[in-house]
Amino acid sequence: MKILVTGGAGFIGSHIVDAYINNGHEVIVVDNLSSGYRQNINKRAKFYQADVNNYWEIEEIFLVEKPDIVSHHAGQISINVSVKNPIYDATVNILGTINLLEVSVRYGVDKFIFSSSGGAIYDERYIPSRENSPTKPQSPYGIAKLSIERYMEYYRNIRGLKTVILRYSNVYGPRQDSKGENAVIPIFINKLKSNQAPIIFGSGKQTRDFINVADVVNANMLVSAINFTGTLNISSGRETTIIELFNIIRSAINIPLQPQFQPARPGEQLRSCLDNTLARTSLGWKPTINLSEGIDQLVQHPKINTAPKS
Repeated sequence: MKILVTGGAGFIGSHIVDAYINNGHEVIVVDNLSSGYRQNINKRAKFYQADVNNYWEIEEIFLVEKPDIVSHHAGQISINVSVKNPIYDATVNILGTINLLEVSVRYGVDKFIFSSSGGAIYDERYIPSRENSPTKPQSPYGIAKLSIERYMEYYRNIRGLKTVILRYSNVYGPRQDSKGENAVIPIFINKLKSNQAPIIFGSGKQTRDFINVADVVNANMLVSAINFTGTLNISSGRETTIIELFNIIRSAINIPLQPQFQPARPGEQLRSCLDNTLARTSLGWKPTINLSEGIDQLVQHPKINTAPKS
């Protein structure tokens, strides 16, 4: 199959590109390199430096390439940026996705896979959150993700496009850029290895559900290969406090530093944990790398812990 991956120079997208190519597919990467890195792009992929917000540019790519599947991983990924500039966040995330959905229908795409965020859209009173749990996003970023899901329902039900929504929990792993505020694991690792105290925003009792990028990639491969449409949580299903995370990383590095605490940032949820039962039963998928194991891999292999330098 021919598969077009947006955001294919980024953290998650580049791993997905690698896996599609290793599975024998022809892969097209579309990325504007605003946050991705050219060095991340698999040399066997065809690369277009283009912006999903430029409809005519994207349409030209679809006209030439005519992909069978679109895997949409491009977007504005910072909750903090979305709080400071919700117009920019909505323009990039909502309107850019609508451009892709429109050209996908026009040029006969068979399946459209969207990387949503379970960690940003669910009502934190319902833990672990299932796909049908109430939603209550606390940030413009989460609102945008949920809005895109509604548009995808329209394109599936009215326009006939097969759509898949994968609601990721907090993804971590190789190539994650420590410059982003969402990348708490590489931030903590880099700080502690530099003998600096990491900053924890809020009490540290807030929880997240950390999933290794290798498990996320596996879910994408499985959902690409079967006739499935709908929404799935892709998560570890385990709730971890930020203090617990800090202690795991500190133990792996073996350094006695204590964290610094600063006030909580607006728009961040206090609890997040996703139920992955539906992904297990629908895909035959399960997470295989636990948090301690994944952190040990990053600590022991420092070259894979940071994104390439631009």
